[in-house]
Amino acid sequence: MNTRPRLTRSIPFWLLVAGSLASSAAGAVVLIDKLGTMETALNAGTATGVEVYVGQVWAILGAILIGVGVIGLLLAFTLGSLRAFATAPRGEVAPADVVDEPADIESPETAEPVLDGAAR
Repeated sequence: MNTRPRLTRSIPFWLLVAGSLASSAAGAVVLIDKLGTMETALNAGTATGVEVYVGQVWAILGAILIGVGVIGLLLAFTLGSLRAFATAPRGEVAPADVVDEPADIESPETAEPVLDGAAR
């Protein structure tokens, strides 16, 4: 029987998925906020160096966070697809090969006869 837990019950797998989604969401918020601020200031003609030059760095950080989140999600999908092809490790019996007959019960042909109640 396979003793490894299913991937859907794996805490590290779900941490990877949740962390990737959180990274992508945080990056999108930073990117949209900074680009919106820069666009408003540049269109109004009131842009300062802090809004333009520092805003670009923050926008790049947001794009990096989105990229990291996408890579994490791709890794999670890859793990999920590879888990579907994983086989049971050697020494384990696949669930389809399990026999319903217990191994510790002797069949009548191989059992030793007990004479007069004497112990073996």
